[in-house]
Amino acid sequence: MSWHNFSQEILDKFPGTSLFSRRGNEEYLLVPKTQLTEAAQLLTQSGAVLSTMIATDERPVYGVFRLYYVFSRDEEDRFIILVVNITEPDLTYPSLTPLIAAAHWYEREAMDMLGLRPIGHPEPNRLVLHHEWPLGVRPLRKDFNPALQEEGQKAGGGEHRFREVEGEGRFYVPVGPIHAGIIEPGHFRFGTAGENIVHLEARLFYTHRGMEKQAEGLDFRQGLKLAERICGVCAYSHSVAYCEALEKIAGIEIPVRAKLLRTIFLEMERLYNHIGDVGNICAGTGYAFGSSQGGRLKEAIMHHNQLLTGHRYLRGINTPGGLKSEPPASVLLELPDWLDDLGKEFAQFTEVLLSNPIFLDRVNSTGITSLEAVKELGVVGPAARAAGWSRDCRKIHPHAAYSQVDFSVPVYTTGDVAARLKVRIDEAGQSIHIIKQCLEMLEPGEIAEPLGHLPPYQYALGYAESPRGEDMHWLMTGENNTIYRYRVRSASYTNWPVVPLAVRGNIVPDFPLINKSFELCYACLDR
Repeated sequence: MSWHNFSQEILDKFPGTSLFSRRGNEEYLLVPKTQLTEAAQLLTQSGAVLSTMIATDERPVYGVFRLYYVFSRDEEDRFIILVVNITEPDLTYPSLTPLIAAAHWYEREAMDMLGLRPIGHPEPNRLVLHHEWPLGVRPLRKDFNPALQEEGQKAGGGEHRFREVEGEGRFYVPVGPIHAGIIEPGHFRFGTAGENIVHLEARLFYTHRGMEKQAEGLDFRQGLKLAERICGVCAYSHSVAYCEALEKIAGIEIPVRAKLLRTIFLEMERLYNHIGDVGNICAGTGYAFGSSQGGRLKEAIMHHNQLLTGHRYLRGINTPGGLKSEPPASVLLELPDWLDDLGKEFAQFTEVLLSNPIFLDRVNSTGITSLEAVKELGVVGPAARAAGWSRDCRKIHPHAAYSQVDFSVPVYTTGDVAARLKVRIDEAGQSIHIIKQCLEMLEPGEIAEPLGHLPPYQYALGYAESPRGEDMHWLMTGENNTIYRYRVRSASYTNWPVVPLAVRGNIVPDFPLINKSFELCYACLDR
């Protein structure tokens, strides 16, 4: 059944519901908060998953706070967004977390940042704001002023309470938040019985940068600089998602050449991440050969990024409406042969890797995630595909030029470190295949379309399949080409909650290996 019928069914079944707006493949339905749970249940029964949630303070414009629950299905390039108005003084709404586990972080974050309280949430504790943050201070409200430090503001109160692990012979093993090496802060508290992990609680969000708040009032071109700095190694994916949201609001189609070049750069980003991640997984097992080979090949790809765009991390090449500049013709010309050589070297490297029984013993059956858990938590990217879920934004919601190229989505079912490794190995080969197809289709032409004036208080989704999975950006415009609200849901945001489930039943020394196999980012949370 087409999803349009489900949208109409919601409108028919709930008399208080109305069509709020439409834009491209997005359909917004305004639902009374008393009917939110039933409407969401109808969508989940159709096979829909919660892709993201946006909480906004629209009081200066419409006099309300709003929640936007974004649902999508694997079968259609379409989004149904349930919109709920929340008016003062009653800032409560029914939590969807008991129905949809993937909602748990979104709703806690909306409580932290805007003071909107989800009634019935099983764990209504702080998430983003640690306990030192003052009570009642909500940084994403429009009347929040970071320059004002009021005297007498009370701190959040008390220390963070970790879950208790009881029983004879059970201990806590704290790791972090400060780690050895160049790594961002995250606190991992293990409950163990000997070396066996009984429970893991991860406390994150230590260095939140307030980027969504910083975006408010910026010109949309200035906002792109923020988007590129959400994550170092997924800078290009985030910039594409940001630009596509703006392009959808503006109602423009970027030139074909720009779409093809964006696809090439997205796959170059995937290549250097996946090959580097294979090396990082080897580092987690102490396999120095694999670690050094992964690092060497990653460096070669990043050098080519520099030749193509002027930046190793592919920053500064995107612009809303297309691209800022052309890659050098000589680099594009030699790229197919260079990719062939890279593919051969990587194949030799992985052949050695996958024939080493000691290495395989470490990765097989280690850090297993079930398909059920992956779907319940809305996991994306290689972590989802390693557990049997073929979810890939390039196929479901084609962006850039993905609808014009042929490629397969590698899927494994064991959900362990080995499966996450193999997904990356296979996807690296597919990336080379995609880039070569795009190069064959490249023809001379324009690389940018003027964006023009953006109408105020309009909104749209932008998305891109980053190396870690689907990144989703939601933008709402303000007056004079400015940003009113910018919401980022990174792949790491959806995937971090599954890591504690993956390590349960393993031993403590396997945690670094399991963690590296997800290769998640702290900065993508602290945006």
